[in-house]
Amino acid sequence: MKPGSLVSYAVSALLVAATASAQEKIGTLSDGDPVSERFLRRYVNPNQVAILRWYPANQTADFPVGTLPFGVAFDGASIWVTNRSTNNVTKLRASDGTNLGTFPVGTEPLGVAFDGANVWVTNYGSNNVTKLRASTGASLGTFPVGTSPSAVAFDGANVWVTNELSNNVTKRRASDGMSLGTFPVGTGPYGVAFDGTNVWVVNGASDDVTKLRASDGANLGTFPVGDNPIGVAFDGANVWVANYFSNSVTKLRASDGSTLGTFPAGTSPHSVAFDGVNVWVTNFGSGNVTKLRASDGSSLGTFLVSANPVGVAFDGANVWVANYGSGTVSKR
Repeated sequence: MKPGSLVSYAVSALLVAATASAQEKIGTLSDGDPVSERFLRRYVNPNQVAILRWYPANQTADFPVGTLPFGVAFDGASIWVTNRSTNNVTKLRASDGTNLGTFPVGTEPLGVAFDGANVWVTNYGSNNVTKLRASTGASLGTFPVGTSPSAVAFDGANVWVTNELSNNVTKRRASDGMSLGTFPVGTGPYGVAFDGTNVWVVNGASDDVTKLRASDGANLGTFPVGDNPIGVAFDGANVWVANYFSNSVTKLRASDGSTLGTFPAGTSPHSVAFDGVNVWVTNFGSGNVTKLRASDGSSLGTFLVSANPVGVAFDGANVWVANYGSGTVSKR
């Protein structure tokens, strides 16, 4: 069966399937191959019709961005990549990777997050964060934070910034950038994630994570993980932490911080993203990403990207990885 013939038939096949569910064979393709309900259930996902992914195909590609790309975020339509060496961010259309613009920020931009309307970028070298309008890339302000801000997360109303050399996090109101407080955490805070109620901060130098109540910054506990943790992500129930020197990821129950397991990744795992079912881990030292089943941590494969992958984000269909050593992002 040729993919092209299935593409031309996919929409009509879905309609036929809805009205002929009792029949095993519901039609034929233009090349004469029969199409069964079993085939459609396996290969045609109605949720993917709108994004033109009607059949199994190689969706992978690499796209050039700036020098030393680091963080990645998705805004619902586009991918934003921070370029550490060129002090700017690149905006790519998620559907096809088209470059939609490059926008100046502060010095050594690293982390990036989307707040529903705007993009926030941490500037590691200038100790501030830049707010950009997502639709146009226009700068809406630059706001001071602590020393060496690394990562940023949005909690639905505010942005939280980890300050690696200040050993604290800064909370700013997303609407106007007003400072709402600075809260102590562990040593060398780096990654940060929001779980719907609380903020989780990864402390790279103290090998633990701090849980803060988002409403007031109260410390709800500190929990040990692996050696030199960096990245963190929330899967809806649990928190996943990449342990750079342990070559592993730790899974913690978000409700109480209990360790639910530690799972091998590649060499020097850096960042983590959740795709709704699985967890993706970038491996800086091995040039690949590891896919783990979130329910039990089972490895579902390792996939090559490019040199020194760091940031990772999921766009609803694909995973995007910033390759620090090659000046590209990989779409997988």
